[in-house]
Amino acid sequence: MPHGSALRSAIATARTTPLIGVYDMYSASIAAQHYDGFFVSGFGFAASYYGLPDIGFIAWPDIVAFTERLRWAFPRHHLLVDIDDGYGDPEVACHVVRRLEQAGASGVILEDQKRPRRCGHVAGKQLLPLDEYLDKLERVLDCRTGLTVVARTDATDDAEILTRAKALAATDADVVLVDGVRDVEAIRRIRDTIGDKPLLFNQIAGGRSPRLSLGELAELGVDVAIYSTPCLFAAHEAMDKALTDLKATDGRLPAGGDDAVGVPQSVELLTRNLRGTLGTTHHG
Repeated sequence: MPHGSALRSAIATARTTPLIGVYDMYSASIAAQHYDGFFVSGFGFAASYYGLPDIGFIAWPDIVAFTERLRWAFPRHHLLVDIDDGYGDPEVACHVVRRLEQAGASGVILEDQKRPRRCGHVAGKQLLPLDEYLDKLERVLDCRTGLTVVARTDATDDAEILTRAKALAATDADVVLVDGVRDVEAIRRIRDTIGDKPLLFNQIAGGRSPRLSLGELAELGVDVAIYSTPCLFAAHEAMDKALTDLKATDGRLPAGGDDAVGVPQSVELLTRNLRGTLGTTHHG
């Protein structure tokens, strides 16, 4: 089944489909042991590839190249890619979408922010005029062949959120995302506003949105959930602790226990990618 169709089928199930944010090939290799869907978040990619905040530094050739590497190693995983505002005007956005579809992406998220853009869970976001965003979205929809397209609004005013969500739901976009939703009641209002259109919810540690389980999201009518940064933030915490401990022991490595990660465990993990043996796994 084509990648876009496979993702749409997963989203159409009764449960909420989770997509886990990965920021490099190593984090994807670990995530693939637990989940069968990835999300390439702008936050994680900007942090890992450039060492910069998610405010518009990503160049589209870099995100295409990363997508190609992911698809090679994980041929059966869902792969949703954040393309911010499409990296420019509608012509650039369409070119990027075509390149990502050729690279093996399952879907993309296109937002309605204008530059300078911001992470969806921080202050200072500015929106394109709705008709300008809808024009870009329609052109992206026309140029894709089978790719799943998520239409995203970063509106924060309650009335504007519902106006834009309704307009996005009226397009041929496959899914609607309102980023930075602040509470459960807002999710219910958005769900009612967009009718039968699938709804995506973004969960990020330290963000504006409530922490909800997949079961709770399913009861709210959320069809797919992206987890933008669990791997990135876990790595941050673990690396900081490991280096703090290393400094405290005057550079002596810790004694490895049975569950410690060392050369054998790492090589085994990465050899699976070389063999192409990582496929669809169970949801965690």
